[in-house]
Amino acid sequence: MDLSQLEQELEDVSERYARTNGIERDSNWYTLKLHEEVGELTQAYLMKTGQARSKGLSQVEIEDNFKAEIADVFAHILLLARHHGVDVLGAVDDKWLRWHPSRAEPANS
Repeated sequence: MDLSQLEQELEDVSERYARTNGIERDSNWYTLKLHEEVGELTQAYLMKTGQARSKGLSQVEIEDNFKAEIADVFAHILLLARHHGVDVLGAVDDKWLRWHPSRAEPANS
Protein backbone atom coordinates (compact mmCIF):
# COMPACT_ATOMS: atom_id res chain seq x y z
CA MET A 1 0.00 0.00 0.00
CA ASP A 2 1.36 3.44 -0.83
CA LEU A 3 1.01 6.49 1.40
CA SER A 4 -1.76 8.15 -0.61
CA GLN A 5 -3.85 4.98 -0.47
CA LEU A 6 -3.23 4.71 3.28
CA GLU A 7 -4.24 8.35 3.76
CA GLN A 8 -7.47 7.75 1.81
CA GLU A 9 -8.34 4.65 3.83
CA LEU A 10 -7.65 6.50 7.09
CA GLU A 11 -9.83 9.37 5.86
CA ASP A 12 -12.63 6.90 5.11
CA VAL A 13 -12.44 5.43 8.60
CA SER A 14 -12.19 8.85 10.28
CA GLU A 15 -15.10 10.26 8.27
CA ARG A 16 -17.26 7.27 9.19
CA TYR A 17 -16.29 7.62 12.87
CA ALA A 18 -17.18 11.33 12.79
CA ARG A 19 -20.50 10.74 11.04
CA THR A 20 -21.46 7.93 13.43
CA ASN A 21 -20.60 10.02 16.49
CA GLY A 22 -21.86 13.40 15.28
CA ILE A 23 -18.39 14.98 15.25
CA GLU A 24 -17.44 17.93 13.09
CA ARG A 25 -13.88 17.44 11.91
CA ASP A 26 -12.62 20.99 11.51
CA SER A 27 -9.03 22.24 11.81
CA ASN A 28 -9.35 22.41 15.58
CA TRP A 29 -10.58 18.83 15.79
CA TYR A 30 -7.65 17.43 13.79
CA THR A 31 -5.14 19.21 16.01
CA LEU A 32 -6.87 18.50 19.31
CA LYS A 33 -7.52 14.84 18.41
CA LEU A 34 -3.82 14.41 17.64
CA HIS A 35 -3.01 15.98 21.00
CA GLU A 36 -5.38 13.56 22.72
CA GLU A 37 -3.74 10.60 20.98
CA VAL A 38 -0.24 11.78 21.94
CA GLY A 39 -1.43 11.92 25.55
CA GLU A 40 -2.68 8.34 25.29
CA LEU A 41 0.65 7.28 23.78
CA THR A 42 2.46 8.97 26.67
CA GLN A 43 0.32 7.05 29.16
CA ALA A 44 0.97 3.78 27.33
CA TYR A 45 4.71 4.51 27.31
CA LEU A 46 4.71 5.23 31.03
CA MET A 47 2.92 1.92 31.68
CA LYS A 48 5.33 0.07 29.37
CA THR A 49 8.36 1.48 31.18
CA GLY A 50 6.98 0.90 34.67
CA GLN A 51 6.54 4.59 35.39
CA ALA A 52 2.75 4.36 35.73
CA ARG A 53 0.45 1.80 37.28
CA SER A 54 -0.48 -1.13 35.08
CA LYS A 55 -4.22 -0.90 35.84
CA GLY A 56 -4.29 -4.70 36.04
CA LEU A 57 -3.06 -5.19 32.48
CA SER A 58 -0.60 -7.92 31.58
CA GLN A 59 2.74 -7.07 29.96
CA VAL A 60 1.36 -8.36 26.65
CA GLU A 61 -1.69 -6.09 26.94
CA ILE A 62 0.52 -3.14 27.85
CA GLU A 63 2.76 -3.79 24.83
CA ASP A 64 -0.26 -4.20 22.54
CA ASN A 65 -1.71 -0.94 23.87
CA PHE A 66 1.60 0.87 23.25
CA LYS A 67 1.64 -0.36 19.63
CA ALA A 68 -1.99 0.65 19.16
CA GLU A 69 -1.31 4.15 20.46
CA ILE A 70 1.65 4.54 18.09
CA ALA A 71 -0.72 3.57 15.27
CA ASP A 72 -3.27 6.15 16.47
CA VAL A 73 -0.69 8.95 16.54
CA PHE A 74 0.66 7.97 13.11
CA ALA A 75 -2.84 7.86 11.64
CA HIS A 76 -3.79 11.22 13.12
CA ILE A 77 -0.58 12.83 11.85
CA LEU A 78 -1.54 11.67 8.36
CA LEU A 79 -5.12 12.88 8.78
CA LEU A 80 -3.94 16.29 9.99
CA ALA A 81 -1.51 16.58 7.09
CA ARG A 82 -4.17 15.55 4.58
CA HIS A 83 -6.64 18.08 6.01
CA HIS A 84 -4.09 20.85 5.49
CA GLY A 85 -2.84 19.61 2.12
CA VAL A 86 0.64 18.75 3.37
CA ASP A 87 2.69 16.30 1.32
CA VAL A 88 4.14 14.30 4.22
CA LEU A 89 6.80 12.53 2.18
CA GLY A 90 7.88 15.80 0.59
CA ALA A 91 8.02 17.51 3.98
CA VAL A 92 10.07 14.67 5.48
CA ASP A 93 12.40 14.80 2.51
CA ASP A 94 12.83 18.58 2.89
CA LYS A 95 13.23 18.56 6.67
CA TRP A 96 15.00 15.28 7.45
CA LEU A 97 16.33 13.42 4.46
CA ARG A 98 18.34 16.35 3.12
CA TRP A 99 20.71 15.53 5.98
CA HIS A 100 21.10 11.88 4.98
CA PRO A 101 24.77 10.94 4.50
CA SER A 102 24.10 9.95 0.89
CA ARG A 103 23.10 13.56 0.17
CA ALA A 104 25.81 15.25 2.18
CA GLU A 105 28.17 17.49 0.32
CA PRO A 106 31.80 16.40 0.43
CA ALA A 107 33.79 18.03 3.22
CA ASN A 108 36.27 20.67 2.17
CA SER A 109 39.74 19.19 1.96
